Amino acid sequence: MKIRKINTDIIAIVILLTAILAGCGGSAQPRPRGHFRIDLPEKNYIAFDSSCPFIFEYPQYGQIALSDEKNPEPCWFNIEFPRYKAKIHISYKKINGNLPDLLEDAYALTYNHTIKAEAIRETPYFNTGEEIYGLLYDLKGNTATSVQFYLTDSIEHFLRGSLYFFSTPDEDSLAPVISFFRDDIVHLMETVRWKEYSQTGVK
Repeated sequence: MKIRKINTDIIAIVILLTAILAGCGGSAQPRPRGHFRIDLPEKNYIAFDSSCPFIFEYPQYGQIALSDEKNPEPCWFNIEFPRYKAKIHISYKKINGNLPDLLEDAYALTYNHTIKAEAIRETPYFNTGEEIYGLLYDLKGNTATSVQFYLTDSIEHFLRGSLYFFSTPDEDSLAPVISFFRDDIVHLMETVRWKEYSQTGVK
């Protein structure tokens, strides 16, 4: 009698488990990987004006910090966004007959990411009234940097910037943040002015 009771309990458990598994059915599929919702602040900009020979506007939610490069040159710094584990690295070079080299360096620093980049789109930028010309690079794919740019007057100034994230590159999850900070970079580019030039473009 005792053995029969145990067997009956085991059979009941097996039937219950079978019913549960059958309820899941063959239609059960793994849940797609989701991404965290990211709350982004309202756009608001403040002026950057220092001893550097240029000015621009940057996001109020960013923090100016010294460059973490080894032996940074003057006017090399970061605009950091700790909440989003991101930064825009800014570097400046004074042109001294070396514009082709600076352009080549900017090109190389961008296209070194072709190992990971699925595509790189170049958008020219012109502000002839302020003697400012450059390129905006959009890098598609899981790259360490997704947006880069340079600006120059072709005579004296060369300004370069790169957007970086301190996280594993994942274009799908970072897409809203990349787009958000890309807009900030475009605003920065549009508000750059060389201090030697007036609004009329005269030194």
